Amino acid sequence: MSLAFAEKPAAARPLVEVRGLKMHFPITEGVVARRTIGEVKAVDGVDLTIRRGETLGLVGESGCGKTTMGRCILRLEKPTEGAIFYNGVDIATLDRRALMALRRRIQVIFQDPYSSLNPRQKVGSIIAEPMKVHGIEPDGQKRARRVGELLQTCGLNPSFADRYPHEMSGGQRQRVGIARALAVDPEFIVCDEAVSALDVSIQAQIINLLEDLREKFHLTYLFIAHDLSVVRHLCQRVAVMYLGHVVELATCDELFDNPLHPYTKALLAAVPVPDPKVEAKRAFQAVSGEVPSPINPPAGCVFHTRCPLAVDSCRAEFPPLRELRPAHWVACSQVN
Repeated sequence: MSLAFAEKPAAARPLVEVRGLKMHFPITEGVVARRTIGEVKAVDGVDLTIRRGETLGLVGESGCGKTTMGRCILRLEKPTEGAIFYNGVDIATLDRRALMALRRRIQVIFQDPYSSLNPRQKVGSIIAEPMKVHGIEPDGQKRARRVGELLQTCGLNPSFADRYPHEMSGGQRQRVGIARALAVDPEFIVCDEAVSALDVSIQAQIINLLEDLREKFHLTYLFIAHDLSVVRHLCQRVAVMYLGHVVELATCDELFDNPLHPYTKALLAAVPVPDPKVEAKRAFQAVSGEVPSPINPPAGCVFHTRCPLAVDSCRAEFPPLRELRPAHWVACSQVN
């Protein structure tokens, strides 16, 4: 049974439901007569649900497809195959005009606060622009007041509206990015590595801000990250990706306290312990081998080339997600 259908609550539909999502990027060659010689399988058959009001963490190492997954849900990329239901509407098939109405409800906070803001615009103009595009507040004075309120909500002085991005620190710029996302009153925000480019002390401030905003404005987050300590603090559920597939999905405490998939165990084992004495005594063995290329992923379970539990059947087909414990889903045939 597919995870997307099995996990669907009887009383309320999930805010976001992904079914069989694939995003394959073609590899071409030639200048005049271009031809496709292969494809990068960035996301290769993912089922996922995001419940209204929750923060779902999406973790995995670089290149596993988590950012591509977020871009597909935002419809910054048109999926190769599959469906993305938002409030019951398949947005994977919407045309440009229909997507405009969707943009107001779905926003994004980008990873790099230095490149995601226009250096030629003042902060006030950056935050006000989405309101003008969507026709939310046509009056200029009211729009300026709204900008000041948003800056204050995100922990900045309203006078920052007259500054340029280069006059601000990284943490302040990311707060501007958050204010810009809130400008259109969204209900779902994709946070794409939203704190990874910041200092650790600033990360904590931004994480607390995101949590406060979620409760205040009843937001839903897809939080893409590779820092597991950040995910544990912020998320209610966590999905682990490897080479374009979700290999484990569980509530946050369950995943960290009782990981079942060999890849998830390896990820958690790699997290350093703050106590140097405990860290020195800890036995840690890195995962053997290299991550296979998404251009030519291995047949069967994509993790079998590095998995200590792999058997011959793992090379035949990718195991489906199974609910081994209540709300704990694992894609591994060797785990019970």
